[in-house]
Amino acid sequence: MTGGAGRARPPGPSSTAVPRAAGLGAGLACALAAGLAWGLVFVAPVMLPDYPAAVLSVGRYVAFGLIALALAWPAREALARLTRADWIEATKLSLVGNLLYYACLAAAIQTAGVPLPTMLIGTLPVVIAVVSNLSERALPWRRLAPSLATIAAGIVLVNQAELARLRETAPDAGPRLALGALLALGAVACWTWYPIRNARWMQRNPHSTSATWATAQGLTTLPLAIAGAALLAAWHAVRPLADASGTPFAMPLGPRPLEFVGLMVAIGLSASWLGTLLWNRASRLLPTSLVGQLIVFETLAALAYGFLWRGEGPSAGAIAGIVLLVAGVAVGVRTFQHTPVEPAH
Repeated sequence: MTGGAGRARPPGPSSTAVPRAAGLGAGLACALAAGLAWGLVFVAPVMLPDYPAAVLSVGRYVAFGLIALALAWPAREALARLTRADWIEATKLSLVGNLLYYACLAAAIQTAGVPLPTMLIGTLPVVIAVVSNLSERALPWRRLAPSLATIAAGIVLVNQAELARLRETAPDAGPRLALGALLALGAVACWTWYPIRNARWMQRNPHSTSATWATAQGLTTLPLAIAGAALLAAWHAVRPLADASGTPFAMPLGPRPLEFVGLMVAIGLSASWLGTLLWNRASRLLPTSLVGQLIVFETLAALAYGFLWRGEGPSAGAIAGIVLLVAGVAVGVRTFQHTPVEPAH
């Protein structure tokens, strides 16, 4: 990522540097809080099952953009210091990491339920570690193998448990599971790219605060979300939208406008703006290869919220899978934390 012409960027910390104890603690706390906030977005599609995934995605980010717009005036001086290249970068991050990611995720959850997409998203700590390592060569691959194998085993266990549950409740569980998994993998691709790119920007721009960058992403998200809403309205005029059950959707606010608007505002404030701010802070305090591991907090929060909403506990297989997932990520974090690495260039 490059800065604006004529302005030198202060050197940022290496994306593979091991943090000091104080920075590690603060970074872990920020990542945990961000995960708890982001976990809420996994239950929104099941709380509003009669709303198409595209409507939920556009609604959430229109709310995020409007909240950022309200916060922009107090932050106007800091925002004015961002260059044209910075705004372009914020737009890219907003498009991929916000709109496209959540559209894929919401559609996956409405198709296959909460746990399966959540556990596929749970592979992000390993996927990000692999992608980061491909570019940074922070660790020998043999050092990554234990965490990769452990998390893979956990995913297999959870997916088997969810497949069995879906087969008991619906005759078309197999196709639904496959489609949901495909959509969730699209979300994984989006959120593999986003945190690595976002962390590198934060580390290379220490003059910009986490709140400023979160607000900037919200501001660039707003026109994209409004454009998405206009496209949805045009599409609806030609081919009316329907929910997952095939029931026609009443544009623009659907059958439960108060619940829809209230939930979108709540998610836009907590998960989008506050979650982005906290994640930006963690990305500045921790190496990219380490902060990516901590997305497991989002996974665990989403699983907890999903099971609570369903009013049931996880099966024995799902519990075993969750334990393996957490253990694998813990091994991965320790591997990165206790391995001296050369600064990235």
